[in-house]
Amino acid sequence: MSPILVRPVREQLEHDRIIRLLQARTKRRHDAVINPGAEQNAGVGTGTRTVYPDLVLYSTERGRKLQSVVEVETGESVNHLEALAQWAHLARLKVPFHLYVPAPAIDVARRLASEYRIEVGELWIYDNIGDQVRFTLVQRSPEAARRPAASAPAPRAASARTPARRKAPAPVRPAAKTAGKRAPAGRARNARKAPVRKLAKAMRRKGPAQKRK
Repeated sequence: MSPILVRPVREQLEHDRIIRLLQARTKRRHDAVINPGAEQNAGVGTGTRTVYPDLVLYSTERGRKLQSVVEVETGESVNHLEALAQWAHLARLKVPFHLYVPAPAIDVARRLASEYRIEVGELWIYDNIGDQVRFTLVQRSPEAARRPAASAPAPRAASARTPARRKAPAPVRPAAKTAGKRAPAGRARNARKAPVRKLAKAMRRKGPAQKRK
């Protein structure tokens, strides 16, 4: 809910339409409760310090833990009063503060956040393209960039007690034994014919000597 005293009716309708669009965009990951217009459906803080951002995002788990708050501004509400009364207070919460402003007001929003040292977790712009509304993230704080997404699973750390498995070396086959193996067939036949050849050769040598006698 904006602290500005008077917001034009046209801008108020546009403001509430953007809130409902954001609620539909975030319902898959969060339980989003909106505070359109003068409604006070979900507050943040206690006692007199309770404020009612445009969107309050809770986790979908059983405990419904508060995860972030969202403030949507129109062209008339991007000013010093809004920055001091709303942005500065929401930025001091222990959850990220997301700010949505019209595209033409981005430079003014950046200057106000820098001037009053307001930590904006995510700064978005929105603009109308026909009947559609386009949302664009233009700035994210280093803390929000380092924070892992709620839906992303945490990486599993490697255990020091279970070292990486190594592949077992291939078994070495014993060398084939050569003792006791038969020689090739060609060598066996040549070995049997060798004495016959020697005997024939000796007889040829003795043949002429016997004729002379």
